Amino acid sequence: MFSHLFLISAPGGSEWILIILAVLILFGGKKIPEFMRGIGRGMREFNDAKNNVKKEFEDGMNEPRETVPPATPASTPASTATSTPTQTSATNSAN
Repeated sequence: MFSHLFLISAPGGSEWILIILAVLILFGGKKIPEFMRGIGRGMREFNDAKNNVKKEFEDGMNEPRETVPPATPASTPASTATSTPTQTSATNSAN
């Protein structure tokens, strides 16, 4: 099924020479150092961001947990709960 993927291999010596020549022709000798500098800056920024995220994650994992007491349900007074139905039944009988 995937046997055609095994036919693709890494470029050999002559292929690398052709790739380098094509890059030289397309970008010229002066643009290549600028291009490589930009790639280096991008890689450095990516690694810095990756390390910052990793550090923040590890710091978050190492923080002590705060213990929160369990929530207690609010109690309703019995007089309030029973007075409402009585009032409504008295109101219904008056009509």
